[in-house]
This record gives sequence, C-alpha cells and structure tokens, in this order.
Amino acid sequence: MSQIALAADFALIIVVATVIGILVRQFGQPTIIAYIATGVILGPVVFDVVTDEGLVEVMAELGLGFLLFLLGMKMRFSDIRDILRPITNVAVGQTVLQTALAFLVALALGFGTQEIIVISLATVFGATPIIVKVLTDKDEITTLPGKIDVGVLIVQDIYLVVVLAMFSAENIDDGGEIARSLAVIFAMIAVIGVLSYASSRYLLPKLFRRIANNKDVFLIVAIAWGFLFIAVAESQFHGGIEIGAFLAGISLAQLPYSKELEDRITPITDFFILVFFATIGLQIEGGAPALFAHWWEAIVASLVLMIGNFWIMFYLIDREGFAVEPTFLASINMVQVSEFSLIVGALAIQQGYIGDEILGYLTLMALLTMTASTYIVANNHRIYQRVEPWFRRFGSDDDQDADLATYEDHAIAIGYDDITERALPLLDEHYDDVVVIDRKTEHVEDADAQAYDHVFGDFRHTEVRKAANLKGASFVLSSSVQREVNRALLDEVNEEALVFVEAERIDDARDLYDRGATYVIMSTHLTAEMLSEYVEQYVTDREGFDETITADLDRLRRSDREPATGMVGDGGEADG
Repeated sequence: MSQIALAADFALIIVVATVIGILVRQFGQPTIIAYIATGVILGPVVFDVVTDEGLVEVMAELGLGFLLFLLGMKMRFSDIRDILRPITNVAVGQTVLQTALAFLVALALGFGTQEIIVISLATVFGATPIIVKVLTDKDEITTLPGKIDVGVLIVQDIYLVVVLAMFSAENIDDGGEIARSLAVIFAMIAVIGVLSYASSRYLLPKLFRRIANNKDVFLIVAIAWGFLFIAVAESQFHGGIEIGAFLAGISLAQLPYSKELEDRITPITDFFILVFFATIGLQIEGGAPALFAHWWEAIVASLVLMIGNFWIMFYLIDREGFAVEPTFLASINMVQVSEFSLIVGALAIQQGYIGDEILGYLTLMALLTMTASTYIVANNHRIYQRVEPWFRRFGSDDDQDADLATYEDHAIAIGYDDITERALPLLDEHYDDVVVIDRKTEHVEDADAQAYDHVFGDFRHTEVRKAANLKGASFVLSSSVQREVNRALLDEVNEEALVFVEAERIDDARDLYDRGATYVIMSTHLTAEMLSEYVEQYVTDREGFDETITADLDRLRRSDREPATGMVGDGGEADG
C-alpha cells in the first residue's frame, strides 16, 4: 500500500470518528462508542474501505502504549501498597473463576473442544482501554474502586502474556515448549520491573531535576523513557508493549513532576486512542457473515458473562473486607469482554485452532459487552444509588455503625487546594468542627498537620459522606468542578446549610443554583472582575492602585504563598 493511501486511511478514520463523535456527544454518550462505530463502518463489516495495516496499525499500537503509559503514571507506590495483597487475591481468583465460567458457557452453547478452550481463555480479560479511559475521564482512576480494577487488569495483562505464549507454541499440547516460553517471559518481566523500580529511586529524580524547567525537553525525555521500556519489552516477548509502557509510567509516577507529565501526555493519548478503538472494527476480516454467524450465541454468552463476571468480582472483593459501595463499583466496572480476546483469537486462527466464524463470535461479544459496559461505567454511581438498599445487606453491622458520624454544627470542605485551604481558618473560627474530605494521602496529611479533622476517600461514595455527616453540616465548601460531586452534595445536604460550590461553565452554575447552592464560585469570572477593577483603579486612581497592590503582596507573604498561585484560585479540579 502506498504512503498516500496509508495517509488517506488515517485521515478518513480521524474525520469519520470526529463527525460521529460530535453526533454521539449531542446525545450525551461517550465518544468511545463513536470510535468503535467508526471501525465497524469503515471496515469489512460495512464499506471495507480501510484496513488495520501499515500506518493505522502503528497508530493503534501507539494509542494503547500511551494509554498504559499514562495509567502507570497514576500509580504511586504509596497509593497501592496497602491494597496490594487483597488485589492480588482478587485478581488470581477472578482469573480462575471467570475462565471456568467462560468454559461452561461455551460448552453449553455447543462449540467444539478446541474452540471451547480458545473461547474460555480469550474471554477472561477486562477491557483495559475502556475501563482506564472512562474512569480517567470521570476522575475515578485513583479512587479505591479504580485502584482495585487497575490491579486486576495488571494481573490479567500478565495472564494474557501466558495465554499468548501457549498459542505461540507449535503445538498446544507441547508442555515443554510452553514452559520454556513462560520461563523466559517471567524472567523478562522481573528484569524490567526491577529496572523500573531502581530507576525511579536513583536515576530519574536526578535526571528530571536537571531538565524540569525546560518544558519541551521535559516532555520529550519522558516519552523517550516510555519508548525505551516498550522497545525492550516488545523485543523480548509478544504483547510486551502493554507491560513495558505500564512499567515505564510507574517509574515516572514516583517523581514529584508526574502530575505535570500527566497533563501534557493526556492530549497525545486521546488522539492516538481514537485510532486504537477504531481498529477493533477493522479487525473483522470475514465481514458481516463472520461477525453474525453465531450472533444469538454471542448475545446469550454476553449476558451470562456480564452478570457472572459481576458476581464473581463482587464475591472476591467483598471477601477481602472492602465496604459495599467500592466493592459494587469495582465489580460493575469489570463486566466486559476485552478487545484482547481478538488478539488471542487472531493468534489462534493463525495456528489453525479456530476459524473466522469463532473470531467473529469473539468480536461480537467484545463489541456488545464493551459498548454496554461503557454506559455502565459512565453511570456506575447512579446505578449504585438505585440498588443500594438491596446491596446494603452485604455490609456488616460494624461497617454500618462506623459510618455514623458524631459531628454537629460543623463545616465540610470537599477537596484540599488553594481555595479551601485559605477558607479553612475562617471556618474553624465559626464552627465547632471542620472536616476535610479528600482522596489524596498527601492532601489528607496536610489537613491533619493543620489540626483539621479529615475523611480519606471519594466524596461520591456513600460511606464517605456518612462519615463526615454531610446531612448534619451547617456549611459546605466544594472546590471540585465535577458535576457529579456537586449534585450529590446538593441532593443530600440539609436545606438550612450554606453551600458554596465551584463550576467551570455558566450552564453548570445555573443548574447548581437551581438545585439549591448558596453561591457558585466561578474562578474565571472572579478573575475577570478583579482584573477589571484593577485596570479601572489603575486608570482613575494610580495612588490607590499602588496601595492595593502593596496590600495584596503583604497578604501573599503572610499566607506563605507564591504569587503565581493567584488570589482567587486557579480553577483547578480538586480531588473530592
């Protein structure tokens, strides 16, 4: 295929995905659906005008690599250390039980022996890109349910490598060859993991301290670091791009500059991931006949596996002693069949274990479950609110009693940033107690150092709101611009409480006022008003202007703040 044709395919994917994306957003749907639909429309199923070869394939691999790289940069060792053991227990149990469930479903549907083995091994994976993308968009990737899901996905990625090694063997019955392949793979993962940890401790802090002030070099070195790990992992075993990128991201996550890197790499990731999701539909080589050959079996299997996967995850997570709400959310986020099933299926076809119709069956299941789960994950909190009374029976009496708070005549600050931190001393003067809710350990430590009470966790979780006694609060200040957070706040707080919330857009501000907010903070508008007042004072009263600036500088010095942080907040999103 010529370079012009490759560029044309790539451009066509971008244009069609953009158009469909605009349409689905008009109906409030996730753009991932538009990307998958793009691949189905442009691929063999409908028009068959684009293939996943050449440039498109490379871009798709880059998208997956960047996504796992970004995911790794969100995983600080301090955040996952306490839940590492239970996550490992959940992941191992989930892999065994879901493989057994998939085996029984395929057996009941009447597939052949080799087909059953391939199907059961292929359909155990969660859709890493779907889960990571939607949870990242919702700012839930670092919550407790997000950490549980990511931990399980990491173990699944290792399991994926094992499955690929099995199907790469000349004979699936050749245990010796498979064992040798697995030994090499685990040895390489261990080496890369040790390198990632060691570099995060000894090499990267010194390197990035030297280049942090040069933003262009800063970003280029970070991306080069990711590609170094990808190259090493990919050269040693098939499918290494995921593990290499993730481990590279983890090593960077331990640096104090990781947040800056996240912000700069996220737009690049969003661009490449568009192509990745589009290639899911492009991989259906047999077209519509192969895709729909086992359509009713795919529908039945999808329903059974989604329901079964949920209960398997719920049982395993609940057994580890987590509260009901994070258990439910972590479980419902993991009900889909992954696009990795297509990778396993494609390799099984090359080895002659299955035909195009079975790959079509796996593809249809992946499309059905990923599409459904996108909506489920996007609305996981709403779903839980509807079923909460029934699921509460799974919680222990001790857990429910622990949720009941004793605060009275107290103020609550959701998120710990410039806005809330400056308001806390004033609130402390007027209320008996001040409670800070935040899900970042360093923020909670800062609040604790200031002698404020704190609740660690995601405000969207019922247990967290109960622990802070939101219903009994006299004053609530939210520095989060997330609509879900502020709507949940206004729906639950008592009518007599004063509620200050933050919003980014005018429409959101109007909605929050309609829901009962006392005052909606809009940083951009406050900044514009202050700038207008400064300009007017400078023009009309130069002496008064100089006095105002001097007073502001004195105030900044007293608060031990850098001038660059601003006087009305930077509008950043807090981690409520």
